[in-house]
Amino acid sequence: MINYGDFLNERIVNVKPSGIRKFFSIAEEMDNVISLGVGEPDFLTPWHIRQIAMDYLDKGATRYTANAGLLALRKEICAFYGRKYGVDYDPKSQVLVTVGGSEGIDMAVRTLISPDDEALIVEPSFVCYKPIVETSGGKAIPLVTKAENDFRLTAEELENAITDKTKLLIFPYPNNPTGAVMRRKDLEEIAKVIIKHNLFVLSDEIYSELTYGNERHCSIASIEGMQERTIVINGFSKTYSMTGWRLGYALAPAPVITQMTKLHQFAIMSAPTNSQYAAIEALRNGDKDIKKMLDDYDMRRRYTVNAFREIGLDCFEPEGAFYVFPCIKSTGLTSEEFCERLIMEKRVAVVPGNAFGDCGEGFIRVSYCYSIDNIKAAIDRIGEFVKELRQSN
Repeated sequence: MINYGDFLNERIVNVKPSGIRKFFSIAEEMDNVISLGVGEPDFLTPWHIRQIAMDYLDKGATRYTANAGLLALRKEICAFYGRKYGVDYDPKSQVLVTVGGSEGIDMAVRTLISPDDEALIVEPSFVCYKPIVETSGGKAIPLVTKAENDFRLTAEELENAITDKTKLLIFPYPNNPTGAVMRRKDLEEIAKVIIKHNLFVLSDEIYSELTYGNERHCSIASIEGMQERTIVINGFSKTYSMTGWRLGYALAPAPVITQMTKLHQFAIMSAPTNSQYAAIEALRNGDKDIKKMLDDYDMRRRYTVNAFREIGLDCFEPEGAFYVFPCIKSTGLTSEEFCERLIMEKRVAVVPGNAFGDCGEGFIRVSYCYSIDNIKAAIDRIGEFVKELRQSN
């Protein structure tokens, strides 16, 4: 009998499975479940984007591209960041097209983190950062943000967390799961600390186009002195409802992109060719699609926040992404208990807040990228659940 534990990488074995997928898997095995758990837009990829992809398939565009991606796509990515966020990049040396934003994060962390390096991770945050840091041999240090600060990172909090081993700040805004954003004035103060301590930043901007109100997303790379020490990660899944196309990108100084491309070359070769042609069309002609989806998300956002407040659950009003992060501490249940009982008793799937870091305990993440009918039905069930909990106490 083989003892497989003798062969498996201990760093991988010690990684906990995603807390998001746990409840998604439970929901798949049950009937009549409304899932608000996964961050996948309910919109189809816009037709003109799909049409271009089919046209290129008909033309026989089924071969590998350059490791870094189609040059035409890299040019469009740079043009997009220039016109949207005021940051200029060289398409030949400062862009890598990846298999989703997640691969970009993996390549970035593995390029920068050596054993025993410390990476500061803003939390609550997406589930992949800590495991990638730890499997790279680094130490993941949580930087806890608070509801009373609108889940924004303060310069003081960053300053107090830095040690002589700190190399990287993982900076995910607009934020998943809270929907928090960082404004330019906030970024300018953060940048002073980063430059003072000579840190690098991984700025995960996958929700950059999904911000609400008059003040749009500001990339930390646009702050003076920051482009030279920032890896920007972005992609097409959230902005253009292209989750299954598996396409993202990284923007960074040329010496960093060179090393990331080397890793990508050996692990992946190149991103899907057909998806790259579709992405060119999205960047060139997709602004109206973004606006249409954003307006719909905004309506759902306002409804969802108000609905949770009417239930009697405190709910921070998100300014970005497509999640709300209501506090369920008043129910007396832990995040895991709340979610497990909710799916079993009311057939609604949401994600416990502690899936996004220990500081998420006492919260749940609810996605409003689903149809308004599903959102209304789910929140009605959650309201019933909370009312019954209070009556039983």
